Amino acid sequence: MPYTNKPRPYGREYAQYHGKPEQIKHRAERNAARRKMAAAGRVHKGDGKDVDHARALSKGGGNRFYNLRVRSASSNRSYDRNPDHTMRRNVPKVKNIK
Repeated sequence: MPYTNKPRPYGREYAQYHGKPEQIKHRAERNAARRKMAAAGRVHKGDGKDVDHARALSKGGGNRFYNLRVRSASSNRSYDRNPDHTMRRNVPKVKNIK
């Protein structure tokens, strides 16, 4: 974490990244996907699960039901990322087991 010994500047983060129209649109799409899966009974509030897009929104995927899947939060958030935090590939990181 880059803010280990000082408070995180949430206001500045929102102004520089989270408040941009593209990010607001993606957040609304993620929230809509969660609502869709909750209506289908696949996820529940507080269950520790994430709604994952099989093909990521940033890679052109959408909110169609066939593109959505339920995964644990840790497995959904463990993708390799580029320096700008976009996904490098849509395959979870796997430790080499020898």
